[in-house]
Amino acid sequence: PHQAENRRHRVAWNRRARHDRADPDRFSGMKRGTGRFKRVLRWGLVIGIGVPMLAWLLLPWPLSWRWRDPERTSFMKYRIEQAAEQGADLDIDYDWVPLARMSPEIPRAVILAEDQRFRLHEGVDWEAVAEEVGYDGEPPFSWTHPSDWAAVARAVVRGFRDRGEIKGRSTLTQQLAKNLYFTPERTLRRKAGEFVVARRLERFLDKDRILELYLNTAEFGPGIFGVEAASRHYFGVGSSRLDRRQAATLAAILPHPLTSNPERNPGEMAWRRDRILGLMGGAR
Repeated sequence: PHQAENRRHRVAWNRRARHDRADPDRFSGMKRGTGRFKRVLRWGLVIGIGVPMLAWLLLPWPLSWRWRDPERTSFMKYRIEQAAEQGADLDIDYDWVPLARMSPEIPRAVILAEDQRFRLHEGVDWEAVAEEVGYDGEPPFSWTHPSDWAAVARAVVRGFRDRGEIKGRSTLTQQLAKNLYFTPERTLRRKAGEFVVARRLERFLDKDRILELYLNTAEFGPGIFGVEAASRHYFGVGSSRLDRRQAATLAAILPHPLTSNPERNPGEMAWRRDRILGLMGGAR
């Protein structure tokens, strides 16, 4: 029986071989089809992996901020261009001051108001992000646990569904990345770039340097950048002489510096200031 079966296999093989020799175009067509598939696959890999990798490499590398203070930021330039489009000139009021010369009340007020886990996270506060999008997985997150990935999927769906209501919860490091390199435009591309640069800032700089850069480049009103310029503009004193109430006032300006400050819509700003003062233990 085995010999008969082997003879049948040899006969079938010989028939296929004769058929292929009689119809060479069929075999060459299969080779061409396989070649096209390989080329498409190769270009798909180049586009799918190479392009994002190139974009990642081309994003700013903020190593030089270890020793260099910015003269102008991308955010300042954006405001100047924005004013020019409206037919106006915008003078930038900006005066650099080292962190050691600021009143200690101002960094404390800003951290309490904007990023209470600033000293703990590495550029992105994943706990705050999870709260904002309603992530309901059990900590700690595991890359290999199906239930954690299911919780991520639910959070993504909620985030997309409620995207108009999500505030973003950017850390001070992310806000600094935006101030230095980006604009206030709300796009996925900007948020992705902000995320990458924030991680690089945390890698290259220590927390005090990040805080110093942020406090000197944050926007506090039309053309007003940094705590020194803001202190002199609103209170007539340098940032070294700010008391707790004044520091809380500057921190309260940060979420909406153009529409809610001591000169415009002060009531809303005062509500935030009092809330910050409560976190600081009251005015003195």
